[in-house]
Amino acid sequence: MKNRLAPLRTLRAAWLVPLLALAAPSPAPGQDKPAAKDQKPAQAAPSQADERARLVAAAREIMGAQTYCALITLDETGRPQVRTMNPFPPEEDMAVWFATNTRSRKVREMRHDPRVTLYYSDHKNAIGYVAITGHAVLTEDMQEILKRKRAYWDQAFPGLKNLVLVKVVPERLDVLNYKAGLQADSETWRTPSIELGEGQPAAPRP
Repeated sequence: MKNRLAPLRTLRAAWLVPLLALAAPSPAPGQDKPAAKDQKPAQAAPSQADERARLVAAAREIMGAQTYCALITLDETGRPQVRTMNPFPPEEDMAVWFATNTRSRKVREMRHDPRVTLYYSDHKNAIGYVAITGHAVLTEDMQEILKRKRAYWDQAFPGLKNLVLVKVVPERLDVLNYKAGLQADSETWRTPSIELGEGQPAAPRP
């Protein structure tokens, strides 16, 4: 008799499995469902420090690839003047140094009005540009000159005479770097920028 009932028990169990599954309670409204194994956690928005570091790194990339930059000064009438300069790599705080002739017009202009802009760009490849707006500090300190001495200065400035170092202290940094994803605003075309004045130090090197 027991052997005859065994198939009936098996059949009843087979029917109960799907019925129990249908009867299982569904998650209440608002109740979180178990996360899928391959679901990635939401990424936090980048901090202000991260954004500053990103802009500075993108600026260094463009500046480091250029041998020359443009120096924009203001003459006695307030009219912009532009020259090509051979700058040193930017310092930790993004200050930029270069040398020039003490008797040049640009030195006279910077002594009269220290507001300047440095402009870096690879026009052939159009990868973006960097503009550093700040003020110029001039020095003829020989120790500073010897510390930064370049080989061609012996020819350009015989005996290192009539040589003055110019330090551009940055106040604002504008960066357009397509490779780094830094593009101009779609409506205003304004480039991403950060302030680098007092109390606003540049981000550290990446």
